[in-house]
Amino acid sequence: MAKIRCAVVGVGNCFAGLVQGIEYYRQHPEQEIVGVMQEKIGGHTIQDIEFVASFDVGENKVGKPLCEAVYEAPNKVQWVDSVSCCFGTVSEGPILDGVGIYVENMIKPIKQTKTVKQLKEEAVEEIKHSGARIILNHLPVGSQKATEFWAEVALETGCGFVNAIPVFIASEQKWAKRFKDNGLPVVGDDYKGLVGATIVHRTLARLCDSRGTKIDKTYQINVGGNTDFSNMLERERLQSKKISKTESVQSQLSKRLPDDQIYVGPSDFIPFLGNTKLMFMRIEGRMWANVPYNMEVRLEVNDKANSSGVSADALRYVQLALDKKIGGPLIGPSSWLMKHPPLQFSDNEARELAERFEKEGFNAPLSR
Repeated sequence: MAKIRCAVVGVGNCFAGLVQGIEYYRQHPEQEIVGVMQEKIGGHTIQDIEFVASFDVGENKVGKPLCEAVYEAPNKVQWVDSVSCCFGTVSEGPILDGVGIYVENMIKPIKQTKTVKQLKEEAVEEIKHSGARIILNHLPVGSQKATEFWAEVALETGCGFVNAIPVFIASEQKWAKRFKDNGLPVVGDDYKGLVGATIVHRTLARLCDSRGTKIDKTYQINVGGNTDFSNMLERERLQSKKISKTESVQSQLSKRLPDDQIYVGPSDFIPFLGNTKLMFMRIEGRMWANVPYNMEVRLEVNDKANSSGVSADALRYVQLALDKKIGGPLIGPSSWLMKHPPLQFSDNEARELAERFEKEGFNAPLSR
């Protein structure tokens, strides 16, 4: 199969987990590939993915070979000693709203002397020169303007777009139409982890609801120790994240919970946890004769191992859409992989739609 040539925006922890995972399996061909939901998508394996362009704002990453920049602070992933799917040097992107106040000292952004217009022109030229066909957006939560900048670059360069974060592109009508009109695929928005906090929460909520119990209230609290959680201490950056996580759970209930009876969101930053993410979830409800019940779950995962396989699947779905000349939001793959897709389905329905897309090229309509 031809290579899946990608550009990445944000050479951080999530990206480091993706490329180091690809390298791990490359170095250990005897190992069964776990952590992806499809071994092949459109004939493509994870080994077909390579990154030929990259953009960041950290002064210790810009100008360095991408294969070295993935190991720079504040990245914490150290699963292999080197990576072979990364090419070229890291180019400067615009900061815009991509650096929050709590992570500025951790990221140490480069002092920018170029205008946003100049940086856009350079980015467009770099992506075209590299031959990248997909842009992977791994910016921090809350990067609304910066994400829209890169969505514009995708449209201008004829690239598909994978939006890993809770800024609404695939699920926002204006952007969805523009990608559709340009014949370019987009998968988004906001990754569901393989076995992450929100996928566990929504699955258990759906179980309780479908078994005939009445859910009265529920919460999900998450803590971690990497830059993601430090960034999310800035509550102003969390509006879309909370919407994404909350709606993912609400969508699985036959009747929405009142807003004051559901809380789903990040809670705090604990530095010594590193890439470990802890989730604490509680559901309270009633059974027959209004007899109460409750359940509590504690989940501990490596935050980057939990998201990287989703990234590998999303990139391959977008490449398949490019191969088949399918533009606009990919409904099945987005619903299967993302918290805030254009349309919410149960996870079983979403998987069936993703499989139909992979086998038949069927892209469900934007409305039911």
